[in-house]
Amino acid sequence: MKKLISMFLLLIAASLSYQVQAGDFAEEKIVLQISDPNPFKQTLVLNVASNLVKFYGQDKVEVEIVAFGPGLRLLFEENVNSGRINGLASSGVKFAACKNTIKAMTKKLGHAPELHSSAVPVSAGVVRIIDLENKGYKLIKP
Repeated sequence: MKKLISMFLLLIAASLSYQVQAGDFAEEKIVLQISDPNPFKQTLVLNVASNLVKFYGQDKVEVEIVAFGPGLRLLFEENVNSGRINGLASSGVKFAACKNTIKAMTKKLGHAPELHSSAVPVSAGVVRIIDLENKGYKLIKP
């Protein structure tokens, strides 16, 4: 009987220590690709992210914007959309910055580009998109 009670208590402790991950209850998981330097496209990708959060609610949708190639400029610290990025980040939108592109731009610029504080460097933008798709995210390229 002591063994049974001990096992029961262990199961209760394990279930209490389980932490719900952000997005566990998300109805939709979306990855948005930005690989274009065009300011219109950069604004468009932010509009799409904003519309998704408004439509589903920030607890029901996971959105990640992956920037690579010329699209990395969206995540430059001095980008005119910095305020919008702050707002979206506070709504749970994630931002991924391609390290391959950062390395190439560093070589071209002669210094590393300063990225927005919400940008998280990932090994490769395309690889990040593939990983997210494998986790059930839908790819949208506005």
